Amino acid sequence: MRHVLAAVKGADEPAVDAALDFLKHHHGQGQVIAGEVPGEGEDVADKIEDERRLLRKIDWMIVPLAWACYTLQYLDKTLINYAAVMGIFDDANIDGNQFSYLAMAFYVSYLVFELPTGYLMQRLPLAKYLGANVVIWGVMVTLNCACSNFGGLMTLRVFLGVFESAVAPALILITSMWYKKNEQPPRVGLWFSGTGCGTIIGALTSFGFQHYHNATFTSWQIMFLLFGLITIAVGLLVMLLLPDNPMTCPRLTRDEKLRAIERVRENQTGIENKRFKPRQILECLCDPQTWLLAIITVASNVPGGAVGSYQATIIRNFGFTPKQTALLSIPSGAIAIVSVMGATLYAGRFNQRALPLAFLLALTFLGGCLMAFLPEHNRAGKLAGNYLTNCVYACPAMLYAWVAANYAGHTKKVTVNAVVLMSFCAGNIIGPLTFRKDDAPDYVPAKITIVVTLAVAIALVLVLRVGYAWENRRRDRLYAVGGEGGVGRRADQEFLDLTDRENLEFRYRL
Repeated sequence: MRHVLAAVKGADEPAVDAALDFLKHHHGQGQVIAGEVPGEGEDVADKIEDERRLLRKIDWMIVPLAWACYTLQYLDKTLINYAAVMGIFDDANIDGNQFSYLAMAFYVSYLVFELPTGYLMQRLPLAKYLGANVVIWGVMVTLNCACSNFGGLMTLRVFLGVFESAVAPALILITSMWYKKNEQPPRVGLWFSGTGCGTIIGALTSFGFQHYHNATFTSWQIMFLLFGLITIAVGLLVMLLLPDNPMTCPRLTRDEKLRAIERVRENQTGIENKRFKPRQILECLCDPQTWLLAIITVASNVPGGAVGSYQATIIRNFGFTPKQTALLSIPSGAIAIVSVMGATLYAGRFNQRALPLAFLLALTFLGGCLMAFLPEHNRAGKLAGNYLTNCVYACPAMLYAWVAANYAGHTKKVTVNAVVLMSFCAGNIIGPLTFRKDDAPDYVPAKITIVVTLAVAIALVLVLRVGYAWENRRRDRLYAVGGEGGVGRRADQEFLDLTDRENLEFRYRL
């Protein structure tokens, strides 16, 4: 038998993955031990059906709640985008520059709190921590309905960024601990499609509430109250229903837990480790792929930040009324959903990340060119360009799937998630700042910035892909010459919390 638990007896247990500890304690009690799949004598078709049944059960436990969290995360932070055409400028006595500061404040606090939330995420029960953050940011959204000035709105935007900072890294970790590498991109796509769903829901809600008129309680205030209460309810459901990891999931039988662990052994990225390891932080920060991914994330999210905060304003400046603007925002959400699902399904089917990511960036680049360089009278062409820029919303999904597949070692995964999400914030901070009040209503410099940053992102995606391919070939040569890289293979090394650099059997996904 290839994997023998006895070989790791006496190892430093806190240093290894929690999955290995679970397997060790159940060795001899049931039908599963490390390296084996239950029922090895069973018919192959039965094994495949059992695998599919388990995967469906995992999907129903994870994906709907993950989708709800990400939909509300995107919707709640962009409600201010819809409020901009619903009268918040006059009701709260704010101007265009102050609106830009509100858009930026969210991402500043998100960025600052990303490292602390990464640490807390590793130390605390993951799903409970995520659910608590969802509840608290729901409270922040609800309180917006009581704000009547810039100071109140700014305070709530800052706290919203603090508590929303847990969502994306938590969902990336959850996806990596439950799914095989080829299964990860479609699942990331499913919950990340919440960006497009949030756009559609927000647009329809904005259109509906614009038919309500009351001087005491305005339409945008009701919108914040409604979605804040929905968010609180979803957060409570997450705390109650979302499992922290496969080992403690109450909705799986013991054998299902063991099979859930064994099925992701091939990822070589582990499941969970509560011990924080500074050496893995250092390795992550010294790893060239980390900084290439960080720059790609910044460059690809400058357009995302601009579009997310100013899409309604851009469409309205094409000459449409507020109600028309709300309805014309709906195709943006549809394009985002199609882009996310198309790219992630392709990535899962063909085991490719870089090519669909570069294609999405190219479509966004085309959209930016149409907005920036078409004559002003070509309203239809500019609107089409605005829609194409929504392909950028699928780019973070591809980057998250790339990170989930190409980093091993729990502390290293937590660290790179923080770095990527901080880079995401940096791009979203820069994006709104390019829309200066003096450049209104055409904002040509901002549109040119979108085009340039996208060109940089496309080039670096291709560089990173070449780098991964080169490293994989190097490891293949070492494996052939030295027999597993010149080092003896340790039993159950998939669950020893080794990093992708320490484990020479690890291969990077392109």
